[in-house]
Amino acid sequence: QVQLVESGGGLVQAGGSLRVSCAASGRTFSYYNMGWFRQAAGKERELVAAISVSGSTTYYADSVKGRFTISRDNAKNTVYLQMNSLKPEDTAVYYCAADRFRWGARMNDYWGQGTQVTVSS
Repeated sequence: QVQLVESGGGLVQAGGSLRVSCAASGRTFSYYNMGWFRQAAGKERELVAAISVSGSTTYYADSVKGRFTISRDNAKNTVYLQMNSLKPEDTAVYYCAADRFRWGARMNDYWGQGTQVTVSS
């Protein structure tokens, strides 16, 4: 199994930056596609960004393209989401996800507990 633990969430002003991290257990981290989802109050979960096993392929939701960057460091078993130019609508609980076989919005094998990101106006 893969254990995922997110960190780095918090309160930030609009226009600011924040980096959330997802630390994974085990040496099999490099076998998994990784992604960041978020769920705002009263809304459905949405895929924010995803990164392939090698890091060669990435996906970004249109709403965050150009502002967010997903990356992974397989040596550290960690995936990151760098969030710049934050907007109040980015406020949500951000979840890290891992999947051995599926990609994008279908990823659901493993989930972290989530970390709250709040952007004030």
